Parts: sequence; structure tokens; C-alpha cells
Amino acid sequence: MKEIEKFTDEQIADYLGQLDGWEYVDGAIETTFEFKDFKEAFSVMTRIAFECEAQNHHPDWSNVYKTVNIRLSTHDANGVTEKDFVLARIIEDIVESE
Repeated sequence: MKEIEKFTDEQIADYLGQLDGWEYVDGAIETTFEFKDFKEAFSVMTRIAFECEAQNHHPDWSNVYKTVNIRLSTHDANGVTEKDFVLARIIEDIVESE
């Protein structure tokens, strides 16, 4: 199995420039989304969950009422990798389609 390459701080900064509202914090990229209500937040989380399963890459996330917090890092690489940015873009597409 090919080892996953952990990104440098410079690579992370470059990729973050392509995403709106994501930050690099304590070894992961993270963001927060706010929805109309709990039902919409949970619906989006469900759609994201199916995509995470398809990617075999899972976020650390939490939900309180209409707010969803998402943190992405690649545990196998002990940091942020291309996989995290691919999933972040997919999450953005799902949220924007709501």
C-alpha cells in the first residue's frame, strides 16, 4: 500500500486559498456551516456521510441544532493530505447544492 504524503504548511495554505471558510487548526482543516434548522443540518450531514463512506475517509464532526462543525485530517499520515482537500471540496459542493 502506498504511503499517503502529509502536506507541508505551505501546501496547506495554498489549498486553503481554494476553499472558502476553512482554516488550518491543530493539525487539521476545519470549518463550520450553519443551516436553516436541525432537519436541514442533519440532512446535509447524512449526504456527507454517504460520500465519506464512498471515499473511505471520515471527518471529526459535531452538530448542535443547526450548526455543523467539520475537521478533516488523515490519521494514517498524521496530518493533512490531498484526501482531506478532496473531501472538503465534495462537502462544499453538497452544502452549496442545498
